[in-house]
Amino acid sequence: MEQNTSESGWRGSPELWLEAAYDSLLETGVDSVKILPLAKRLNLSRTSFYWFFKDREELLAALLTRWRDKNTGNLVRQSEAYAETIAEAVLNVFDCWLDKRVFDAPFEFAIRSWAIQSPEILAEVQAADQLRLEALTRMFERFGHAPGVADVRARTLYLVQIGYISMQTREDLALRMKRIPDYVEIFTGQPPERRELDRFFARHDYRPG
Repeated sequence: MEQNTSESGWRGSPELWLEAAYDSLLETGVDSVKILPLAKRLNLSRTSFYWFFKDREELLAALLTRWRDKNTGNLVRQSEAYAETIAEAVLNVFDCWLDKRVFDAPFEFAIRSWAIQSPEILAEVQAADQLRLEALTRMFERFGHAPGVADVRARTLYLVQIGYISMQTREDLALRMKRIPDYVEIFTGQPPERRELDRFFARHDYRPG
């Protein structure tokens, strides 16, 4: 049996402490991400924490890095993924909204909630928003949209999804998928082709009724 109690001498790992911090952030907000509550959560000694992190601020910085790498990094990569049409390119981005392995919406909500009480985190969020919008704008420009139009289309696509996250909107998968073709047409000015939708649906294990 794995020994993970404070009496065993096992200190955990950086990943274990970071995962506990992530869980606490999502469950009850940043104020719960503190060393002693995390130690109790993990059934480890408080001093074990200091083998991996200098202090709480370093742990919080690691959480931010994880968020930047996953959500911003993956959104930018999805916007740059191969696509034959702008509709297909937007469907690549939509993978972010439907696959938590690509884009973690609860994590996004938690970071944005944290930003309400911290000017430093708000600056981080605003910087991420700018990077994401620039990536989406480049995506539209790649398919022939003028810079001004590309900017507006990028904002329309992105701000709708941030609205979904901020409002904690919950949709049945079938309903969300039914709306996808219309969203693509509204965001791009052209409907997705059947084969593009079929590939998108297959990626998400969805079979239209």
